[in-house]
Amino acid sequence: MRTGEPLPAVGDVLASLATGMWHWDTATGLVSVDAEAARLLGLPPEKATLREAQVRARLHPVDWNEITGVVQLAVAEGTLAEVRIRIMDERNRIVRVVRSRSKPTFDAHKKAYRLIGTLQEVAEPTPGSPAGRRAVTGDWRRSREAFLLDAGRALAEARSTAEVLRVAAGLSMPGFSPDGLAVFGVQGDRLTIIGHHGQRPGDEGPFVHMGLETDYPAAEVVRTGRAVYLASPGQYKSRYPLTWPLAERFHRHSWAFLPLTVAGRTMGAWMAAFTYPVAFTPDERSVLTTVARMLAQALSRAGTAETERELSEGLQRSMMPTLGPEVPGMDVAARYVPTGGGLQIGGDWYDMIPLPGAASRSRTSSGSGRFALVMGDVQGHDVRAAGLMGQLRIALRAYACEGHRPDAVLSRASRFLHGMLAAGAEGENGETGEDAENGEAGEDADEAADLRFATCLYAEVDPRTGVLEVARAGHPDPVIRMADGTVLQRATAGGLPLGVDPDADYPTTRFTLEPGETMMLCTDGLIETGGHDLETGWQRIRTILERHGGDAEELADALVQAVHGPSSHHTTGPLADRREDDIAVLLLSRRRDGRAARPRLRHTLMTVAQAEPERVSVARRQLRELLHDWSNEEHVDSAVLLLSETLANVLLHTDVDALVLAEVSGEKGERRLRVEVTDGGDDLPHKRRPGELASSGRGLVLIELLADAWGVVPRGRGKSIWFELYESSAAR
Repeated sequence: MRTGEPLPAVGDVLASLATGMWHWDTATGLVSVDAEAARLLGLPPEKATLREAQVRARLHPVDWNEITGVVQLAVAEGTLAEVRIRIMDERNRIVRVVRSRSKPTFDAHKKAYRLIGTLQEVAEPTPGSPAGRRAVTGDWRRSREAFLLDAGRALAEARSTAEVLRVAAGLSMPGFSPDGLAVFGVQGDRLTIIGHHGQRPGDEGPFVHMGLETDYPAAEVVRTGRAVYLASPGQYKSRYPLTWPLAERFHRHSWAFLPLTVAGRTMGAWMAAFTYPVAFTPDERSVLTTVARMLAQALSRAGTAETERELSEGLQRSMMPTLGPEVPGMDVAARYVPTGGGLQIGGDWYDMIPLPGAASRSRTSSGSGRFALVMGDVQGHDVRAAGLMGQLRIALRAYACEGHRPDAVLSRASRFLHGMLAAGAEGENGETGEDAENGEAGEDADEAADLRFATCLYAEVDPRTGVLEVARAGHPDPVIRMADGTVLQRATAGGLPLGVDPDADYPTTRFTLEPGETMMLCTDGLIETGGHDLETGWQRIRTILERHGGDAEELADALVQAVHGPSSHHTTGPLADRREDDIAVLLLSRRRDGRAARPRLRHTLMTVAQAEPERVSVARRQLRELLHDWSNEEHVDSAVLLLSETLANVLLHTDVDALVLAEVSGEKGERRLRVEVTDGGDDLPHKRRPGELASSGRGLVLIELLADAWGVVPRGRGKSIWFELYESSAAR
């Protein structure tokens, strides 16, 4: 070539050097090769676009696995990927060794690699030599084992029939890979097509509903349970002349039809078709037979799982109610997520029940539009738990529609569940005479093991006033998100879970849902999912409630996604091995007038009874939650201490209950906390001068030292002790 003449094309230069070019995009799964690269791969020497499976079938399996590792390392280090590859023919013999050099890149958005490289033949090892054959045979057997392990793992992880078929279509067998696949099932006395790959849509038409007596390989496999191998078109035509015209149009050269057998029963057939001749050596038949067995097991598992899933989802849908019509001035949203293990059913439920008009029952209720919200959880995640849940839900609706108060509804429901469980235990274990005496110990153990209970929260709502009357049976307390975003667990009186004691009492707690506030009812699954305990789970839920600014529907989605999505499994609590539970969430929001200013008042109200001194700790926790964003933590400690002292004064020196009202008002930085403890006692507190060793008498002294203002107000019956703390004084 003389100076000044144009340079030859790159392709011409590479062809003169016996070097081919190829392009591989893992996002599309396609490999483009020029004529020289196609020749080096053992294909016709012409430009072509191939599937990954076609290329992989021409490469030694060990070298294919090496390519994957080299590409990942080259991307990580930013270097060229260079690897030697053995090219194999249809009989698993090495025909040549080539060297591949490429510059791979990784697309983080598509999660895929893109490679452009060259292929060039090298001189080792000599094809057909004894050393080469020994190496290929040993490597092929090892790669076959590796392939079967990978295939078994992929098929075991498939959860549906569609996933099983996708995995089967992507299998690249060592040294030979089918170009067409079909899975046949059986319905009565006819074949059906479960799925196929490598054919165009509609090509399966002639094979659908083919009779089992038809002269067709798949039908013979189902009838006899024995595999059929057809190494050439001539063999196919001679053995099955009637159906050969149906197969001829696909232009295949070899076919393998294998039975899909589970527990000794042939459930269908698997066809693997090849566009090149395959001899079906003993090793190849062994691979095909093993894959067919794994495919049959995977299809059987997927079919069973799909049947169970359809059954459980239908059962759950039939038992889970829909929310009622729109409530004036309020928004209601609900979500249910079944446990991830076993049948997708469980004992969690929610309900919304329209109540009959009964204005005489409540001085504040007009008897118009009243409804009840129910949240419950029957012990267990099985069919029995779902059945009990359905029966208990119907019973609760019946008692509510009769017009009973919340405490009476739960009392009747507990008696109903206890009686139903007792009757069921007697029916399953009931015997008479000598049999009963001999089996008494076993029966008692079975009955004790089968006893169930249910937690429940029943809230009656007056949408006009926002008044709620709540009765609770061992269920988590409701959670209130105030208009300014403050989140509190609303302490309510409660009783034993339903079904434990038929004579249990369920006291009622009454409070008002103010405009702009949202109440959340949930089962413990929402709190503890992802390995959390009640404490860490509550902190997670509280953060979501405080930060979310959407409506009730959006908040319900955010709560479920935060605890049920992948993030909850990467940030688990201390009990990481806890079994996942069902999740049920019910939200009730009272709309705020858009013209009204955002309120700057938050409050909490609760009763501490003489017989329940443990509720002092609940009051302290509620006060801390009310002051969660107070500017000085020491000021919060002082407020909690003063509340403890005022409550202790009532519990020690009177025989009546205490009513606690705590309010925070004003703008941040200038807010005022006012705590008022009211009781029905007539004795007014007074300051004392306790001695050095006295165990009491310092309460009012502490209040005078720590409070910015305090006082005692006599009432018509009883008195109120109050104190105030100012946020501005905390900064001084």
